[in-house]
Amino acid sequence: MRAVIAAVLIFAGVLVMLIAGLGVLRMPDTLTRSSAATKGTGLGAGMILLGVGIAIGTPNAVVKVGLAIALQIASAPLAGHLIGRAAYRSGAPLWGGTVLDDYRRFYPYERQRMAWRREAGRGGPFDDRNEGSP
Repeated sequence: MRAVIAAVLIFAGVLVMLIAGLGVLRMPDTLTRSSAATKGTGLGAGMILLGVGIAIGTPNAVVKVGLAIALQIASAPLAGHLIGRAAYRSGAPLWGGTVLDDYRRFYPYERQRMAWRREAGRGGPFDDRNEGSP
């Protein structure tokens, strides 16, 4: 019975991660892709780890798997947020259907400057060679 539960959890986790991967391919911009990847892999990896812990069945394995799941749940949203924030601050284009831009009030000039640099044919956010030229 334990093997069946473990196999179902592992299969469900792989399925969730597959759907998350398809979501990453289908989403229109970096921020929504990051959201799909973070949520899908967090849940999928947690289910796979839980299935492996049940399959092994020893108390030592359960503790290690529990710790791995806790670290996954704690770190995946943080990593997704940091990737999204870095993409936003570097001037990654938002999806045309974006209705609410909460970061605009915190980084209004920086995002506009990145768009100007892109239009002018200058380099990325760390290319300050032409900073003084018109």
